[in-house]
Amino acid sequence: MELYESLFIIRPSLSDEDTKTLIDKMKAVADKTGAQFIKAENLGKKKLAYEVRRERKGTYGYFYFKAPNNTVGELERAYRLEDDIIKFLTVHHEKPLVERRPVEAASQESDGGRI
Repeated sequence: MELYESLFIIRPSLSDEDTKTLIDKMKAVADKTGAQFIKAENLGKKKLAYEVRRERKGTYGYFYFKAPNNTVGELERAYRLEDDIIKFLTVHHEKPLVERRPVEAASQESDGGRI
């Protein structure tokens, strides 16, 4: 099982309920091939850096999961077949992502707030 991260952008014109249904549908595609989800989120509606398929905004869906190699092909095939997904990217990770730890306030105070 390999680690993957997948981000996809959904048309903003979809209702919240339809967006949730679409994310669940994509998750089911990956589940069917044996994926184990670590994180699956709806990151919300955001402004795009440039226009994609005549859209200036999009709703971002995010998956972080362990899966066999064939999962990515099936998931990306499902992304392409879905008209409401305007862009997607899947990345293979060599090792797990490390959570960022918060900067300690005490260390900033000791040097006058300079880094």
